[in-house]
Amino acid sequence: MVNLVNLESVHKSYGVRPLLDGVSLGVSAGERIGVVGLNGGGKTTLLEVLAGLAEPDDGRVSQSRDLRMAVVTQRTELPEDATVRNAVLDPHGFTAEHEWAADAKVRSVLSGLGMTKLGLDTPVKDFSGGERRRVALAAALVRDIDLLVLDEPTNHLDVEGVRWLADHLLERKCALVVVTHDRWFLDTVCNRTWEVVDGRVEQYEGGYADWIFARAERARIAQAAEEKRQNLARKELAWLQRGAKARTSKPRYRVEAAEALISDVPEPRDSAELVAFAKRRLGKTVLELEDVDLRVADRTLLDGVTWRIGPGDRLGLVGVNGSGKTTLLKLLAGEREPDAGKRIEGKTVRLAHLTQELHDLPGHWRVREAIENVAERVTLGKYELSASQLGERFGFGKGRQWTPVEDLSGGERRRLQLARLLMAEPNVLVLDEPTNDLDIDTLQQLEDLLDGWPGTLVVVSHDRYLVERVCDSVYALFGDGRLTHLPGGIDEYLERRESLLAAETSVGKQATDAAKPRGLSGAEEHAARKELARCERQLDKLAEREQKLHEKLAEAATEPERLAELNSELRALHQEKEDVEARWMELADQLG
Repeated sequence: MVNLVNLESVHKSYGVRPLLDGVSLGVSAGERIGVVGLNGGGKTTLLEVLAGLAEPDDGRVSQSRDLRMAVVTQRTELPEDATVRNAVLDPHGFTAEHEWAADAKVRSVLSGLGMTKLGLDTPVKDFSGGERRRVALAAALVRDIDLLVLDEPTNHLDVEGVRWLADHLLERKCALVVVTHDRWFLDTVCNRTWEVVDGRVEQYEGGYADWIFARAERARIAQAAEEKRQNLARKELAWLQRGAKARTSKPRYRVEAAEALISDVPEPRDSAELVAFAKRRLGKTVLELEDVDLRVADRTLLDGVTWRIGPGDRLGLVGVNGSGKTTLLKLLAGEREPDAGKRIEGKTVRLAHLTQELHDLPGHWRVREAIENVAERVTLGKYELSASQLGERFGFGKGRQWTPVEDLSGGERRRLQLARLLMAEPNVLVLDEPTNDLDIDTLQQLEDLLDGWPGTLVVVSHDRYLVERVCDSVYALFGDGRLTHLPGGIDEYLERRESLLAAETSVGKQATDAAKPRGLSGAEEHAARKELARCERQLDKLAEREQKLHEKLAEAATEPERLAELNSELRALHQEKEDVEARWMELADQLG
């Protein structure tokens, strides 16, 4: 195999802390490598050194001659004056003669990443952080390259987008190095795993399941002191072995060794016992929606929906980005009213809602003080923990627990928010993307707590591994005003989404085919050429209007109401322009 990048005895430190200490490794053509490790352990630093974005303090990094590489980090920078087309295509030298083919390729990639309705002439300056990340990812995916380096590419994708990205990467021939905490993605895409730990990089064959087995086996042989991590790895392996057939049918490791590791590990949870305990704590009524309508702007999310959530129910909620999952969670949590119908909450319910927004806390508080401010001890199912012990579960070691809140990163603040939420001993948990900013070790800790947690649970997450692990039922929002139960879980959701998209494509194709003439007469050809010229003139006029609108937007920079009006006008113009372009292409096809 051709060696693309080599690191030889690389050292890299920030302050006095060495993140990479004498690391030597290489990336060969066709390898797909997943990088795992604790938050702050050096994963991103390794990627930046490997990609040439950061210089090592010592050692050598070498690349093969004429290496074509694309890098997408978490620090996305797009030109503020760029459109989507500029941001994706301009940096990579696509020429005007390839414009239509390039546009089609960009639309295909953006559609896969969940940005189906995005116009290519849309300015990127008003995009959210997640939208910018997806545009930057699209810019890397449209290129013909030898090596793709990605840092947390699944963070802003829904379940469907993660599956599309996995399929896309498997079809490509280029090498891949990816940092991600999405364990399904790691197991599906990667054929090697690097674990960054204590300045070293441990290398393993295979994806996530193989790494878990090797880690548990290593802990058993060495009789490691880190008993908690060992037990979690063994429990994770037990779940992998006893889980869905798709995971257990692969002969990925020696059965005898696996059975020896998990022989004394209990099932992840006793569902019947937990439900019985939940009923004693919660009674019969927990949360109910009766004939509820739920709308956002001009979209109907729920239309006359009745949904009863009972004691001990463990429910996962899925849907594409923008389908209304977060709004539905706010309705369940009592943070917004339904547009019609009613929400009923049981008298004994103590509900906790983990949102995607970070709550402000006094900056001078220490981490441990912030947790103890809620309670000093907590009982979570089979566990009785002090505030300090729960802090450790969420990655705050004893030294880190005395860090002021104002010095925490965004990911650490989210972990603290989750610890405080559990410290209140709720009996109903509503979690919106709880895996964001959590490393795999912390995810295992969270799942272990949720496994034995005797309450009602509703989870929105793009992490299908977590949904499959902690939830017993899956519901989906398909945009039809209903809430659909999926007995087949995530796999059934993806199959239904494929069927829906195929049906939409078929209807669109039939409409297009019906509109096409079956052979143009002389008069029809003359009319088509006349309309084609009219489309070209119309496109020129629309381009002039677009330029003037951009000038007006610049002039109205300090007038919020005027800016909103102009932005609305610009969006309408972009839609009109896309319609005319589509008609131009249709006419061009007819005329050959």
